[in-house]
Amino acid sequence: MQREWMMPPAIGAGGAGFRARVLGRRQIEIGIALLALLPLALFVLYPLWTILRESLLHPDGHWGLDYYDLYIRDPHFRQALLNTLSVSFWATLATVVIAFGYAFALKRTQAPLKWLWHSVILLPLFAPSLIQALGVQFLLGRNGIVNRTLGTDFDIYGFWGILISNVLYGLPHAYLVLMVALTGADARLYDAAKMLGAGGLRQFLSVTLPGARYGILSAVFLGFAINISEFGNPMVLGGDYNVLATEIYNQVAGQANFHLGAVIGVLLLVPVLVSVVAEKWIARRQPPISAQATPYRPARSWRLDGVMLVFLGVVAMAIVAVMGVVIVASFMRLWPYNLSFTLQHYRLDVPGGYGALWVSLKMSLIAAAIGVVVATVGAMIVQRLSSRLRQVLYLASVVPAAVPGMVLGLGYVLAFNQPSIPVYWLYGSILLLSLCTVYHYHAQAFLIATTGLKQIDHGLQEASQVLGAGVLHTARHVTLPLISPAMASIGMFYFMHSMVTISALIFLVSPGTTPAAVSVLLLNDAGNWPQAAAFATIIMVTIVAVIGVAKALVWILGKARRSAVVPSSSSHVNHS
Repeated sequence: MQREWMMPPAIGAGGAGFRARVLGRRQIEIGIALLALLPLALFVLYPLWTILRESLLHPDGHWGLDYYDLYIRDPHFRQALLNTLSVSFWATLATVVIAFGYAFALKRTQAPLKWLWHSVILLPLFAPSLIQALGVQFLLGRNGIVNRTLGTDFDIYGFWGILISNVLYGLPHAYLVLMVALTGADARLYDAAKMLGAGGLRQFLSVTLPGARYGILSAVFLGFAINISEFGNPMVLGGDYNVLATEIYNQVAGQANFHLGAVIGVLLLVPVLVSVVAEKWIARRQPPISAQATPYRPARSWRLDGVMLVFLGVVAMAIVAVMGVVIVASFMRLWPYNLSFTLQHYRLDVPGGYGALWVSLKMSLIAAAIGVVVATVGAMIVQRLSSRLRQVLYLASVVPAAVPGMVLGLGYVLAFNQPSIPVYWLYGSILLLSLCTVYHYHAQAFLIATTGLKQIDHGLQEASQVLGAGVLHTARHVTLPLISPAMASIGMFYFMHSMVTISALIFLVSPGTTPAAVSVLLLNDAGNWPQAAAFATIIMVTIVAVIGVAKALVWILGKARRSAVVPSSSSHVNHS
């Protein structure tokens, strides 16, 4: 049955009445589509337009490519561009290779303690990106524990520092993609390869790699998009090794040169846009698993399992060491010179103190609430629109995935710091920080909601409408209860990312609206590393605590609902 909006009463008979109904349905669809497009246009497309305009429009009113020409001719900027491409390429390559090995060990071997390895690699998702940079600095910096213990004097600042910290930050993202790619495997292919005499290496090259090729390519493009736009790690460990993300910050925040900042923003947007489009295109080409496929269960091999267990241990130890040293350093009086225990760094005796944490909590909770509504309603509208309008709104909804956080943040400065626009009152408020975060991560939240809607049996919605229920009644009593788990996931996704994001907000902060993650960066910039470590630890503990409470509430509510349903069903059976 074709899904339609609730039709208005017929206004005529015969052909005139039919045309009127079609026209009425079409007008309703267009009106709802425009209503859904309006916030996306205001908070995504308009800021992007202001960046493009700023990069092309001169103070005398003429348009041209002079700013781009100035940028390309400057050897300093060219070097920043080459540095960005170089470190992003090598970091992406290392990330995908390590993440593939990690996912392969968990999915295609009998290595023990898989739950532990899976949990460890996801740890970077619960912390600001620059915690990897802080950890690398504490371990491998000039005054790091390695140099002081071994008496060496190697320098981690620059290419290698950014590379290591970016790899650690990007690992969970690439790992999750590759886990999906390696989950589906047909045991019949491996049995056929064995019958033809293929050994373990031959099976890996002829069955495993071809089966995961789309996942590998998706991880490559996703990793490149993350690495090229990463801001926190280059700020801490970049030194004299300039990249585009730090250059755009220096031009805008340091020199108030918005024209060159906009040029760099456009240059940063292009490769990320290409990477995201390529990743989405490749992900769609991943063939589904055949209904006749036999699930693959890896046989025990002591040699392979042992090698992969060592590999899992080394990677997990690197992640734990880099993040753990930050927590340990936050309790040391003066890392690494005085390692006596103290809690003094948790007093946060800096301007603002714990105020930044309250700003982050308020901003993240608002972002979670708005994000759940925006993503869920947007996905529901897209699901019910006709094909052409659906494609337009779907494309607009996933566009933010291709916009680096710094570019979106700069767009917000250029777009909303204008007294002439009606929403100027938003500028400088926590609400604008929340909205910036909502639309920075809108594509991922929208896709979660879309996936949740696809899992609903459409027969339930159609039965509700056949019985006379309107669209709103069906949405409230059928659709929303069924996708409530996906909505809870969206809320936790937004809260977690709002607490740790830096790049999207770095241009929008003010003394009264500085989030905790940005405070970590500012404390590190001021050389106050122990308090930066303490603040980063507080952020991680807060995220884990809030998500733990949220999951407990979801579990309690689910249990209460099940308890209410069972007696009701029993009484109905007894009554019958």
